[in-house]
Amino acid sequence: MLKRPRLECIAMPNRLRGERLQIMLSPEEVTALDDFRFKKRMPSRASAVRELLKRGLAAEGFTTAAYGSKIERIWRRRQDAARAPMIGD
Repeated sequence: MLKRPRLECIAMPNRLRGERLQIMLSPEEVTALDDFRFKKRMPSRASAVRELLKRGLAAEGFTTAAYGSKIERIWRRRQDAARAPMIGD
């Protein structure tokens, strides 16, 4: 028997998301999020949040790095080094 692929696999092939964020929103924020989502025909609240986050970061002059990109690997190395214990600690 053939299994149907999961919807996420079809909609977002080869996309890995290593972090899970949980946020609390006010009723007004949920309404605004849903209005944005439906106006832009986004498939889920999560995708709407990701899009709004990306737009907000870009508006403030921040760029996002693709997962696995060189700049993302450099950033992760720096984060790991900052967390590493010092010699003699």
